[in-house]
Amino acid sequence: MALHVPKAPGFAQMMKDGARYFSGLEEAVVRNIKACKEFAQSVRSAYGPNGMNKMVINHIEKQFVTSDAATIIRELDVEHPAARLMILASQMQDSEVGDGTNFVIILAGALLDASEELIRLGVTPTEIAEGFEKGLERALEILKSLVCYTVKDNRDVKEVTQAIKTSIESKQYGNEDFLADLVARACISILPEQTSFNVDNVRVCKILGSGLLSSQVVQGMVFKRHVEGEITQAEDAKIAIYSCPVDILQTETKGTVLIKTADELMNFSRGEENLLELQIKSIADAGTKVIVASAKFGDMALHYVHKYNMMAVRLNSKFDLRRLSKTVNGTVLPKLSTPSPQELGYCDLVCVEELGDTPIVAFRQKGKESRISTILIRGASDNYMDDIERAIDDGVNTFKGLSRDPRFVPGAGATEAELAVRLLEFADTLPGLEQYAIRKFATALEAFPKALADNSGLRSQVILEKILDAHLNGQKNVGVDITAENSLVDVVEKQIFDLYQAKFWGLKYAVDAASTILRVDQIIMAKRAGGPKARGPQGSDDES
Repeated sequence: MALHVPKAPGFAQMMKDGARYFSGLEEAVVRNIKACKEFAQSVRSAYGPNGMNKMVINHIEKQFVTSDAATIIRELDVEHPAARLMILASQMQDSEVGDGTNFVIILAGALLDASEELIRLGVTPTEIAEGFEKGLERALEILKSLVCYTVKDNRDVKEVTQAIKTSIESKQYGNEDFLADLVARACISILPEQTSFNVDNVRVCKILGSGLLSSQVVQGMVFKRHVEGEITQAEDAKIAIYSCPVDILQTETKGTVLIKTADELMNFSRGEENLLELQIKSIADAGTKVIVASAKFGDMALHYVHKYNMMAVRLNSKFDLRRLSKTVNGTVLPKLSTPSPQELGYCDLVCVEELGDTPIVAFRQKGKESRISTILIRGASDNYMDDIERAIDDGVNTFKGLSRDPRFVPGAGATEAELAVRLLEFADTLPGLEQYAIRKFATALEAFPKALADNSGLRSQVILEKILDAHLNGQKNVGVDITAENSLVDVVEKQIFDLYQAKFWGLKYAVDAASTILRVDQIIMAKRAGGPKARGPQGSDDES
């Protein structure tokens, strides 16, 4: 008979075997703070134009080399519950603004790091969290007064390029002028008159070979594939789009055909062919020059498509089919029927081109404006082009932000330094314990100029002292100069601007995450659900 071992009295007694339970300041709060500090420290070195890249290999062994925090946290499977709260805040920033994910994680980590010292001195986590929230209110008030640049016309390429350059510079330092110009032209060409700007309307197509400076903007869409037949070009083309195969139609119900003579067999197959020819002839008679389908073209159908001098393109993705229908202003038809004039799309030029050794099909609109534009990226490796795509994505999201709210605040750590100085002044006016939390909030904001200086190989403490001194003397646009040794820069002169919305939401989400983590005093982890043991990698001789 098995001996029953009683569990220790208390909370553990109520839980199943294998459950874990942590409570109290030391076990729960400080433990969470340490985990979040470690995580924030790892992405801090990726902040700014000179940020270091991280090599991330995800659960399916795909490799990423990037300094983009959004990609790093998406591909890392972080298990710690408190660190995951920071990641959720960062992902909210990504979906709201599309940029500034690293800002949220670094600020939340710095706030928690600063709060650890206060906890050791005896201030309760709730008081610290309340102080942080009060500091946030004040910081958002100050932020409005720091606006230093506003985009007056979001259809002016020069003005927009200037505004989005900084967000691209943080990922692709050195190529920002070229990429900002590409992004500005692509975004402005599809900017609608009334409705809001849609990020999905700027597509990116990556083609190996050549160099980044061979990249270009195409009004319309580009697909990495070949056409189905011999005809490779159509000008002023009307386009029929089908989401079904272009082939002999299958009947919906099964039937049996009894054929007794050879003539009947010949007539039966000829009847199918004639029917197919009539269908394709009627499509051609409607003025169609290009047929696009999401499924296969039958051999006989392709023969008739050629006979009536039409171009055949196959797109496997239903999403590509939808985007193309939007580009050419056509309707996707579910079965092989004759399109009406309203259902046909129109494109100035559909052609097959070859870039490097990659064949592409381009649907080009010759006007200056279109519904969808594509940025063709050229580069030497897939990893490099992936990183360029992430920089372009940041630029497009910044354009979306400025089309809603065209205000910008100083970049290069100037905004954070000014907020830190003004929050310290605000803390002096408060009588309660909250003043200590607000002082620590100001200290946490100083992490950004320090990170920019550290990642650029400069002496961060010296630069931070110089910047804070300048801000105390009323120079609110002074930031870190990453190009010169231990010197400062006027960011308005150098045109280094950050989107107001990115800073606004970044501060909000970081403080929310830090306050939530500070208010946790117990961690209860249930036993993991059972299941078979994960298989080891191939070639592993681990038999256990």
